[in-house]
Amino acid sequence: MLLKAKESLRKMLSAATGYYGGLVQSYSLSAYGLRHSLGSSIEASRHFIPSKARSLSQFSCGGSSADQEIVIAMGSNVGDRVSTFDRALQMMKSSGVNITRHACLYETAPAYVTDQPRFLNSAIRGTTRLGPYELLKKLKEIEKDIGRTGGIRYGPRPIDLDILLYGDSQIHSETLIVPHERIHERPFVLAPLVDLLGTSRDDGIETSWHSLSKCSGGFFELWNKLGGESTIGTEGIKRVLPVGNRLLDWCERALIMGILNVTPDSFSDGGKFQQVEAAISQAKLLISQGADIIDIGAQSTRPYAKRLSPKEELERLIPILDEITKIPEIEGKLLSVDTFYAEVAAEAVKRGVHMINDVSGGQLDPRILKVAAELGVPYVIMHMRGDPSTMQSEKNLQYGDVCQEIASELYTQLREAELSGIPLWRIVLDPGIGFSKKSGDNFELIAGLKSIRREMSKMSIGASRVPILLGPSRKSFLREICDRANPVDLDAATVAAVTIGILNGANIVRVHNAGYCADAAKVCDALHKRRRWEN
Repeated sequence: MLLKAKESLRKMLSAATGYYGGLVQSYSLSAYGLRHSLGSSIEASRHFIPSKARSLSQFSCGGSSADQEIVIAMGSNVGDRVSTFDRALQMMKSSGVNITRHACLYETAPAYVTDQPRFLNSAIRGTTRLGPYELLKKLKEIEKDIGRTGGIRYGPRPIDLDILLYGDSQIHSETLIVPHERIHERPFVLAPLVDLLGTSRDDGIETSWHSLSKCSGGFFELWNKLGGESTIGTEGIKRVLPVGNRLLDWCERALIMGILNVTPDSFSDGGKFQQVEAAISQAKLLISQGADIIDIGAQSTRPYAKRLSPKEELERLIPILDEITKIPEIEGKLLSVDTFYAEVAAEAVKRGVHMINDVSGGQLDPRILKVAAELGVPYVIMHMRGDPSTMQSEKNLQYGDVCQEIASELYTQLREAELSGIPLWRIVLDPGIGFSKKSGDNFELIAGLKSIRREMSKMSIGASRVPILLGPSRKSFLREICDRANPVDLDAATVAAVTIGILNGANIVRVHNAGYCADAAKVCDALHKRRRWEN
């Protein structure tokens, strides 16, 4: 019995390692309790031996006496799919579902009935006091309110909401089967479901869910049997970021974010682009060099920079932003606003900006989290301790394991954003190169992006899969290495840092010289594709 239990644990860890693309290879069996003695192995193995689930008879049509952890799958292939998901989330919250986690967003090929549009799929994890049948009734009401009618089975639909898991229960009746009976054969269900789990001992309910999968390796093994992470980015299933009027597959290639500072005091180009004409000329140059995104900042966040008020920042930003949105070259490109103020973010999005880049990740103006949620745009969470005036203090520069601590602190910020209503599929993470970091810390981060993802996966696999933005451009740690006083002379060093970052998992790079870095990104992308083809 002990040997079977240990073998079951080994299979589950192997499955998790396979899912995570090798990033948890160093994660030993001790994480599941096989740490010391045979006795501890017995105790650990109990977590993954299928336990007696609660039966159907234990539920009535009324509510539950305690909060139940649930997972609900979401699908849509009719109409404005992203807006439909947003509406469904709000309606679930109003119907007694407390949403605690979101999966990533997937665009998938239709299954069963293939002659129909592509689907968006995701899932949410939450708690509810609704009984399973009461929850089912609420979900059907939401589907109806959004516009779902009869139609053919597996055919087109504006919204599909399915209960995948309800507590540690097994339910089998004419109207409801939990766990959902087709989980094991649907990549578009398993990928979001796995996002909602962690790779370490997390909590008892995840243990129960794995046991309910009726597979020795839990849901990780089921996912791997369908191809796992190697299927992402294929025609069958893509992980996407909804931005503007498009779905961005950020795994397809690295994206270039061009920096446009309209400030007098930024460390590299302060004062150069304060005038409208100069700013427009620079925006056009960045686009011609290959920038996919133009990130406009009207407030310097260099060390010890003086902080502007929202009013002052808007006075700098709006005249330039309004003109940039009119130039023909901006067609098909994305605009980002570099701000930590809710008021500035709201006004910028109102005037055509597609995403918010917050160097404080909601710490300097917590209202921005609710605003970003309401605006429904991607939100970049950057890691920084303190603010620009204190970030380089001795206290804020103290790290043990820099990648581990930054992963933990970023995850805390991500959770605050998610609980404020920003779905995971709209979050981008930035480790904050140069912000409350020593030179050595910056190098560790650029080379250690996989380590950051691995650490985050222990808490949430979905969180470890969001896009990573990296901003090493012309930073002082490069100046120290290259011994060059003029920031413009650091473009070659920036290319080296960007290349290392992309090869280690950066999806977006924020740079001053878009041309050099766009070429570097193309080389990295070609190498990624070749490696994938060879595998």
